[in-house]
Amino acid sequence: MCRFPPSVKCHPANMRLTSSNNRPREDSWLKSLFVRKVDPRKDAHSNLLAKKETSSLYKLQFHNVKPECLDAYNKICQEVLPKIHEDKHYPCTLVGTWNTWYGEQDQAVHLWRYEGGYPALTEVMNKLRENQEFVSFRKARSDMLLSRKNQLLLEFSFWNEPVPRSGPNIYELRSYQLRPGTMIEWGNYWARAIRFRQDGNEAVGGFFSQIGQLYMVHHLWAYKDLQTREDIRNAAWHKHGWEELVYYTVPLIQEMESRIMIPLKTSPLQ
Repeated sequence: MCRFPPSVKCHPANMRLTSSNNRPREDSWLKSLFVRKVDPRKDAHSNLLAKKETSSLYKLQFHNVKPECLDAYNKICQEVLPKIHEDKHYPCTLVGTWNTWYGEQDQAVHLWRYEGGYPALTEVMNKLRENQEFVSFRKARSDMLLSRKNQLLLEFSFWNEPVPRSGPNIYELRSYQLRPGTMIEWGNYWARAIRFRQDGNEAVGGFFSQIGQLYMVHHLWAYKDLQTREDIRNAAWHKHGWEELVYYTVPLIQEMESRIMIPLKTSPLQ
């Protein structure tokens, strides 16, 4: 129905203008009815969302490898990275190391945990600069790479802490680029949503970025195979409340990506 007086022609452009002008007020009214209220306290995301009982920091690395070098890259990683993981001299843990199976091809993904936060990260980096085996490893690795990037992450308080698990499993890393200003709202919804995804022990870890690409969320899942993944995800839609949480979190997302990954033989997550 035209909202203009009879003297104004109901042109589609006018109708679009009216809809655009009214939309913020309509959206605000709808949100007041349906959207869960976010804690209004003034505090950093890291203080509101991260686990209070630990000070662990995570580093997520993405290495895009030259296709002809992937086997050699995996070989040197499996020789050197477990040594750092097992050496008590370094306050860090190799959580998992994978090759991407579906998603970006010829890609390696590594997840590290630093017990003690930023001071532990700095300590490890300084010690590795004096480790000649690691210096040689980095030099050899650099000749095999096309590009690389990393992010520093904290873990959500309501997610499981990643712990070693036996296999064989495939892993899915689901990455979400959120709209700036929506991280707390995302956390509020997923604090409820995670209970729908615990039945099969598939939830491995949930993280949000602190340095690198910001307003990034990563959810890590483990499945026996692709069909099991499909069955578990479909089953969630039959649980009352899941569809509502999906409905309200989707508008918070700008982009999303799914990687299916295969662990290397030396990965603690198998």
